[in-house]
Amino acid sequence: MRGQSIYLRPFEERDAKALTELQTRNRKFFEMFSMLREDSFYTEKAQIERIKQFKQDRELDLTYQFGVFKNENDELVGTMNLFQVIRGSLQNAVVGYFLDQAHNGRGYTTEAVKLLTAYAFKELKLHRLEAGVMPRNIGSIRVLEKAGFHKEGIAKKNVKINGKWEDHQVLAIINPADT
Repeated sequence: MRGQSIYLRPFEERDAKALTELQTRNRKFFEMFSMLREDSFYTEKAQIERIKQFKQDRELDLTYQFGVFKNENDELVGTMNLFQVIRGSLQNAVVGYFLDQAHNGRGYTTEAVKLLTAYAFKELKLHRLEAGVMPRNIGSIRVLEKAGFHKEGIAKKNVKINGKWEDHQVLAIINPADT
């Protein structure tokens, strides 16, 4: 999936070094919005295992993990994922992402969310996508709104981050083909 500035593609084992560097470089930044991770997570070996798991999950239609790469030099600058894919009468998934702090504010995440949304609706034939964002993460809320997501409400004490239950603003988008 290629956009104007970035492209998304599933991770391959050859990306383990770049993924390890991305995670390590942004550890404190990412942990502000996600769970704390053991030191062992920040190793190339652990990232290779994650990439193998990503492939299995994709084959089972459970989770879709992508790297966000810059068109100009193929640099890995972030991750995008569709997780908790539910089929049957729901046909939905949850969107998650991380972007290298050094690349924030350049529109890459908005572009990546739009690419991921198009993939989810056109290729995976999902009906609905949702995302949860801590209300104080205004930048991430703006990204989702620019990508067409709308606010649905606050999920109280919804996700445990750094040992504390955090509220999350729920945003969603419906496949326009289903309206």
